[in-house]
Amino acid sequence: MKTGYIHRKSMNPCGLRFDSSYHLSDGVAVKRVIASSPYPLMPIEKAADRIFIGGRARRVYVKDREHGIPFLSSSDILQADLEAVKLASKKYTPNVEDMKLQKGWTLITRSGTIGNCAFANAKHAQKLASEHVIRLVPNNILREGYIYAYLASKQGYSLLTQGTFGAVIQHIEPAYVASLPIPVAPESFQQEVDDLIQESARLREEAADALQQAIQQVEDIIPYPSKKNVGCVSSRTILSSHNRRFEANYYISEGHDIEKYIYKNFKWKPLGQVCEDISRPDIFKRFYVQNGIVFLGGADIFLASPDSKKQLSKTKTTNISSLAIKENTILIPRSGTIGNVAWAHAGHAQKLASEDVIRLQPNDILRGGYIYAFLSSSIGKALIQKHIFGSVIQHIEPPHLKLIPIPVIEDSIIDNIHKLVIEYSKKVGKAIENERQAISMIEQEIESWTK
Repeated sequence: MKTGYIHRKSMNPCGLRFDSSYHLSDGVAVKRVIASSPYPLMPIEKAADRIFIGGRARRVYVKDREHGIPFLSSSDILQADLEAVKLASKKYTPNVEDMKLQKGWTLITRSGTIGNCAFANAKHAQKLASEHVIRLVPNNILREGYIYAYLASKQGYSLLTQGTFGAVIQHIEPAYVASLPIPVAPESFQQEVDDLIQESARLREEAADALQQAIQQVEDIIPYPSKKNVGCVSSRTILSSHNRRFEANYYISEGHDIEKYIYKNFKWKPLGQVCEDISRPDIFKRFYVQNGIVFLGGADIFLASPDSKKQLSKTKTTNISSLAIKENTILIPRSGTIGNVAWAHAGHAQKLASEDVIRLQPNDILRGGYIYAFLSSSIGKALIQKHIFGSVIQHIEPPHLKLIPIPVIEDSIIDNIHKLVIEYSKKVGKAIENERQAISMIEQEIESWTK
């Protein structure tokens, strides 16, 4: 329990807030530290042309990219893949220009998981974002990468989350962000931080391009058969199926059509034969601590910078070796967003992941990057989703994944796809390293003011 005395005068600058969670939050302590800055302070609004939330509008979604614009929710802005999102209708979405993002902006989640930040790169640009994302448009007074790193630091997060309000759904508002103090650090320091953030953004753009090239090569070689809405299945087929599956969508689906097409037109091997292991850890008791090992859930593995505020005890967690993520493995959630696939890069390595994440370790029969690109394609996604089971909470399991047919194509094409995935992995890992270094510089500088 936290307790403390608050003077009435301290309530005036914050709009006469009366809730104790505001006045006893970490943000109050951070504000005291920021106030001791050896550098001049300014409100963030002085370093921005605009701080706004974009237009609100009734959303009409479409499936065809020709008629839609990618639309990012507040959680989407933090994802590694910015393409697999909903499409808002070009025709029926008003105020499109107010909703569009631009490169160099700082994006802040304003509801739900409040205070998470993303630095908009070219892959965010020209996409739409919801009103649950605050846009900070920097001017030339402070470096844009410096502003982002400051708000993304642990001190910036504390300041942002201090301004939450609402009983059921909590929010922060642009006016609150505009009022936050930011130290005007020396130009050389700002430049160093900005260079790291800009380089990180460039590497993410190049990584996304490399991965998209790899996936496109897979989809060019293996056509995507159109889905059949009706069909008939013999009792013999049902009796010979895995676990004698009886659901219609197991036999009459895009995944089923693709599977038949691969059987007929390609040499292939089951996924179980081209992997050393396909498994997931057993269910275990979790001991959460303040300073342990980062513990990722099924959704966390898809973040642009995989991270979580949950940490497991190093001493009480007995199955750390089975939970630990190894670089260059393939990660697939067994529930939730089934069909999405992640490649474990340096940002995942040495963190732990839950039993809801299936691990695939490719062997030397086919290149790991090719297997990942195939499973990440629309073709692979349909094949994975074919094996979904469950009525309320849907799942897949390792024995189902082992059945997926992987086409054996020309070695030169497999090698090229693998190289593109490795390029993607290295650039994402370096981008995360640069961003963390920039944010760490801000955090260490602020911490030095109290010593």
